[in-house]
Amino acid sequence: MKKDLEERGDIEKLVNSFYDKVREDNTIGYIFNDVAKVDWPHHLPTMYDFWEMVLFGKGPYKGDPMTKHIQLNQKVRLDSTHFDRWKELFFQTIDEHFEGDKANEAKLRATSIASLMLYKVQQSTQ
Repeated sequence: MKKDLEERGDIEKLVNSFYDKVREDNTIGYIFNDVAKVDWPHHLPTMYDFWEMVLFGKGPYKGDPMTKHIQLNQKVRLDSTHFDRWKELFFQTIDEHFEGDKANEAKLRATSIASLMLYKVQQSTQ
């Protein structure tokens, strides 16, 4: 039986496994690897902090992901295909490792985040 997301270590497992998929993905991997040129040793701890804040209401996250994605959209047009694939990979990762209320909440939060991000990115180009 899989466990639920309960602590930071679970967040780290989720984030690491998810971004392993993202880096190799044909639909969105190039955005992270070639366009954004993500500094993974820096980015991953930031994502741990972000998801710890989102799911557990604690952690040191201080950031502005919306502005970063709007700036990224100026380099490569982000559309629903990209955000849908991001959600698909995120959901797959959760389902592989976790189950329970927090796992379900993570999916709901990811859906909300992706929807808002797509909306804001699209609005920034109008």
